[in-house]
Amino acid sequence: MNTKPIIGIAPNYSYEKKEYTLSEDYVLAIEKAGGCPIVLLPHQALPPFLDGLLLTGGGDIDPLLFGEEPLCQSGEINPLRDACEMRICEAALEKDLPMLGICRGMQVMNIVKGGGIYQDIGVQAGTTLKHIQQAPRSYGTHSIFVEDNTLLTDLWENKRTVVNSLHHQSCSTLGEGFIVSARSADGLIEAIEHKDNRFAVGVQWHPEAMKTEEMGLLFSAFLKAAAEYQQARR
Repeated sequence: MNTKPIIGIAPNYSYEKKEYTLSEDYVLAIEKAGGCPIVLLPHQALPPFLDGLLLTGGGDIDPLLFGEEPLCQSGEINPLRDACEMRICEAALEKDLPMLGICRGMQVMNIVKGGGIYQDIGVQAGTTLKHIQQAPRSYGTHSIFVEDNTLLTDLWENKRTVVNSLHHQSCSTLGEGFIVSARSADGLIEAIEHKDNRFAVGVQWHPEAMKTEEMGLLFSAFLKAAAEYQQARR
């Protein structure tokens, strides 16, 4: 009997409201691509029945976790979420579990493998583009350029595409095993992938909010890898 791949999604957590929150865009994107999404609570270990892991966007990561003191421009941190996502991301990479990291999720993946991030791209990276858009989340506001011989090259017909942009942090140095998949015109890393895992891809934009063919292909590739993992696991 064929069953849909089960995709665990890491939600946000509010200390003030004592609530878990998750945008329905992530859920709908997984369902549209053929998966069965479930929410992973922050105190849980990585469930053994998962076929894929989605790390979502959100607030800043504690700079102490990547060996730095906080800059004045750093935002609110979430220790519970940081600890959970670092733990489950490391476990997923070790298991070769298909994983897609979005915005903050890409940064978590990179840090887990020893990489670094800019706490504020305006201060530390000298960015020349507007990376926190004032436009609907579904609307792309700057270009990215795909690197040769990457998963995105295989997925998309064009090497240049337009994405939304909602971040003030970004990957700086790459973690072990990661390569750059795409950059923006000002040189910032916009996508990474792990060269040794079946599917471990991070993107700095929010594909779940963009209803384009290219973003659909990204989620479809993620679910295809999850289905293959499910089959191998059985």
